[in-house]
Amino acid sequence: MTTPSASPPGPLAGLLVCDLSRVLAGPLVAMTLGDLGAEVIKVEAPAGDETRSWGPPYDAAGQSTYHHAANRNKRSVVLDFADADDLELARRLCRRADVVVANFRPGTLERYGLDYEATERANPGVVYCELSGFGEGAGRELVGYDPLAQALGGLMSITGPPEAPSKVGVALVDVIAALYMTSAVLAALHERHTSGCGQRLTTNLLQVTLAALANQATAWLDAGVLPERLGNTHPSIEPFATYAAADGPLMLCVGNERQFEALAEALGRPELAADARFADNAARVLHRLELRNELERLLSGRTAAEWTERLSAVGVPAGPVQSVAEAFALAERLGLDPVDATAGVRTVRFPVRLSRSPAQVRRPPPALGAQSEEIRAWLEAGP
Repeated sequence: MTTPSASPPGPLAGLLVCDLSRVLAGPLVAMTLGDLGAEVIKVEAPAGDETRSWGPPYDAAGQSTYHHAANRNKRSVVLDFADADDLELARRLCRRADVVVANFRPGTLERYGLDYEATERANPGVVYCELSGFGEGAGRELVGYDPLAQALGGLMSITGPPEAPSKVGVALVDVIAALYMTSAVLAALHERHTSGCGQRLTTNLLQVTLAALANQATAWLDAGVLPERLGNTHPSIEPFATYAAADGPLMLCVGNERQFEALAEALGRPELAADARFADNAARVLHRLELRNELERLLSGRTAAEWTERLSAVGVPAGPVQSVAEAFALAERLGLDPVDATAGVRTVRFPVRLSRSPAQVRRPPPALGAQSEEIRAWLEAGP
């Protein structure tokens, strides 16, 4: 099975991915591989991926926009694992695949003979990826959803204002899990060139959340400092937060002394950089409330847009808090071309540009079972 294209083939052209996953993390792994040229077959139960019914919002054709986020560049085949013939076709697909992506609860696929051990016996080169909520040990029975991982994994404890633990406004743990797993898939495929063997890759949302804590994790591990909610304030850098301008919040990211001096000069108070309370980053963190009061008094004289223009001109990173619509508009103005529109479905363009073998959208997200007849015939024709 090949995908006709007038464009140069992607760097993963010729690879076959069997996507047994649902919702976001697993499907996003498979879609990313598809964006990079792999052929992806999405296996769905008769009811389809749950995200097909997650709405509103819906697009003009009545399809869930959530589903669009992780399912372009795929073909869809409906296979009912409770049906012996369908299950055999699913096994054949796994035997032919270079990569299998799954996110069933641990132990589920073993019941169907679709697990790594069963697949590897017939397909020793397979790179078999499994994502779970809380691993295969004591957490194997726990159902994993992104907000639960954010809560149990500590991310929610450091997100939001001091009085209100908050989840991130998108399923960020799922997204990060997908990116980690995609990196691991590419590493395993590279290693396969040397060994000739595939391998099993596993991750879980809890470990991914801990990894995503980055500097907050090492603050606890290496200094015994338990991170807390600071709203938009950075625990270790100042000023590095939102501050009130005349018409709303302005984000300032002052990461070094030169930038702070430029900020003080632009605000008309160059002496702030010589004030002992603000003379270096450590002092500014210690006296952050006093600095905030002074900055907001000065920022109140202009709008966030005016300050953005003035500060950007002198190399101080600054900008207003924008809506999603405004963010896309900015990317368009900057010539970043952030949107793909294939067959009338608008999705976010793959964010990395490859100069010789670019990622590309060859197919819009498929309707449920859109390619079932074609894929079934292909599977039935061989072992």
